[in-house]
Amino acid sequence: MGLAIMVAGLVVFIGCHVFVTMRPARAALIGRIGELPYKGAIALLSIVGLILIGYGFARYRATGWVDIWSPPRWTYFITEFLMWPASILVVAAYIRGNIWRVLKHPMLAGVKTWAVAHLISNGDLGSIILFGSFLGWAGYDRMTLKHRADAGTPPIPEGGRRNDLIAIAVGTVLYLLLGFLFHPLVVGRPVFGRPAF
Repeated sequence: MGLAIMVAGLVVFIGCHVFVTMRPARAALIGRIGELPYKGAIALLSIVGLILIGYGFARYRATGWVDIWSPPRWTYFITEFLMWPASILVVAAYIRGNIWRVLKHPMLAGVKTWAVAHLISNGDLGSIILFGSFLGWAGYDRMTLKHRADAGTPPIPEGGRRNDLIAIAVGTVLYLLLGFLFHPLVVGRPVFGRPAF
């Protein structure tokens, strides 16, 4: 049951984001209902999708775990390491400097790095579906950006090396918060040794 709820959440969340890439359909919907209601609906559906994903994955982990393969213990450290640049890349999408200028879409690079990092050290069915889905979506979204006239990026001011340093600092703080607080409290598994609480 948990796996089905998680998959439903993935369909809702990723479906919303795939719809955003369909520019003619998106423009038609905005023309019909207006930009603010459109953005509100996408945001609401995305939140609902995330809640279903989180709830479904928690139920799956508690009641329906299915092992496909058993990753070696050392893969855990690869995941731990890769999450640092993944966090920085996500932040660099909003604090734009040379990282953003070189990669063009660091958010998608961060999502792909996050997904690959977790696929390396998780061999159960739920994790493969969850992280594989996000990896597939990020790859699809990156490919569609080549065909979008607006390049899919919001108007955020650009900077230089200073913004890169800020992105690295904020990304490192995000990485530590995810490891020390989010992962043990929400996921139920500590990243760095014992849980903080």
